[in-house]
Amino acid sequence: MRVDCGGRSRLTRKVAPRISRGKLLALAALSAFALAAPAVAQADAVFSPGLAEQAAAHPNDLFRVIVQGQDGRRSDAVGQDVESEVNADGNNNDQGEGVKRRFVSVNGVSAELTGKEILKLARRKGIFAISVDQPVQITGFYSSKQRWPYSSGVAKFWTQLAVPDGSGLQAPTIAVVDSGVDPSRPDFAGSRVIKEVNLTSLPNNSPHDGRGHGTFVASIAAGAADDYAGAAPNAKLVSIDVADDSGQGLSSDVIAAADWILANKDTYGIRVANFSLHGSQPSTFRFDPLDKAVERLWFSGVVVVAAAGNYGATQSGVLYAPANDPFVITVGAEDIDGSTNYKDDFAAPWSAYGYTNDGFAKPEVSAPGRYMVGAVPPSSTLPLERPDRVVAPGYLLMSGTSFAAPVVAGTAAYILARHPDFTPDQVKGAIMLTARPTPLSAPLSSGVGEVTANAAADVTNPPNPNLGLDQFVGPDPAGGSIPVFDQATWTTTATANPTWNAATWTTATWTTATWTTATWATATWTTATWVSATWTTATWTTATWTTATWTTSSDATWTTSSESESNPTAGEWMTPAEQAEVDATLGLSPTP
Repeated sequence: MRVDCGGRSRLTRKVAPRISRGKLLALAALSAFALAAPAVAQADAVFSPGLAEQAAAHPNDLFRVIVQGQDGRRSDAVGQDVESEVNADGNNNDQGEGVKRRFVSVNGVSAELTGKEILKLARRKGIFAISVDQPVQITGFYSSKQRWPYSSGVAKFWTQLAVPDGSGLQAPTIAVVDSGVDPSRPDFAGSRVIKEVNLTSLPNNSPHDGRGHGTFVASIAAGAADDYAGAAPNAKLVSIDVADDSGQGLSSDVIAAADWILANKDTYGIRVANFSLHGSQPSTFRFDPLDKAVERLWFSGVVVVAAAGNYGATQSGVLYAPANDPFVITVGAEDIDGSTNYKDDFAAPWSAYGYTNDGFAKPEVSAPGRYMVGAVPPSSTLPLERPDRVVAPGYLLMSGTSFAAPVVAGTAAYILARHPDFTPDQVKGAIMLTARPTPLSAPLSSGVGEVTANAAADVTNPPNPNLGLDQFVGPDPAGGSIPVFDQATWTTTATANPTWNAATWTTATWTTATWTTATWATATWTTATWVSATWTTATWTTATWTTATWTTSSDATWTTSSESESNPTAGEWMTPAEQAEVDATLGLSPTP
């Protein structure tokens, strides 16, 4: 039989069950330790409520307890009293195991004792209190009922991030280049949207976030509402609005956003920039202006995270800026398949992957991105267009690489909180090094694997996945302070030497067998691919470079593909059994 107050039957020897998720150890619980005088006569020590009665009722059952000595009585002496009481029983079948641990901060020990040993110990001179060594759960300031924070490992961050009392780690600021962010959402309470910048040139644009996409992205990266916490829920946010209420924008506005971040990153502490958008014209990073703009952010110390795109079912490769840039972290979307166990995960069928037009394999990593629930302004166009996707007031069900990217952006922010001296190359290396392969995914579709955020943050000396490229980064010929990529020299080298990047991708460093020298394929990149005729005024005309170029939804087919998906449960929600399992796996609920 199981005995309450932490006891267990001698016959079954079962450990007292873990406390339920809702019963967190808080100040109220601690006040329950306000030890009361026992009901048992002649005892000198005080007991936690109910312990004395249970010990008397079940004298031969085992209890886990904490025994405290009187002021001035050291833990060793208290431990000797406990062992003396255990040994005094004489019958090995009727005694507890005695002292389990001696404390330094408390004059006392933890012990396993029978009910009758507890009552006898309470009468000893010098014993001040005996309390139940009850199961506890770490009290997290942040919480989520969704599976993705646990599947990706970001939930492990939540007990280490700064909370209102000022303790813990503070994640750096994340810039969200999108359709804007609604600062009034409870997900960003505490004035965490520290700056809003409107760079949209198009007229159909409401204040803050008329589309809803940017708010959704921001809530995945850094939301902090109860049950909807994001990856780095204490990070500050800078909202840069580059898209109108229909989700369209201009490339010049996105480049202007990169310029603004470059000029203001030190003022607002921006270390990460999320781009859940891309163009509609296939391009090469050698010439595309947005690729050059995000590279300048990268070389200036800002980690750039880009969504791969949602056109994987209809096109092969990652063809559009900024996701096609080899320096930045490009993120594909993972389907976590109704569980928190990564072994059944696979790349979402519409998640773009393959080679860029310059021969680089993309994405580098994947993250949960299917059936995600995030915050939106209720009056924005997304929930109005899809009322059937509203799962709660102000929360919408969506799918897309747009929502996988901010999982990685939040992970990058936490890595920088742990390792503020890391460069973008090192952050990328830590994320790639610890990503878990997903065997059910097609080769390269998940990159090196699915992000394992908590493991990435533990890496102290990450490899550099951009090592081969870095040899072509040098001083700005125009005299600027930020280095630039020498595309002309790279082009010459890559043409003459197909193994130019082999030193970067070795199986000794990157454990995924498919992520080796094959990450740059000469078969997809030849001098015939990019000739002067490709980049002519016929290619770049007003007719082809319109507002449709930039959509926060990741591609032009989104209205009938990924982001219109739903599943029977309207999201990926935790069951109580899963909650207990992942808590134990992530160390959020220690075994008592």
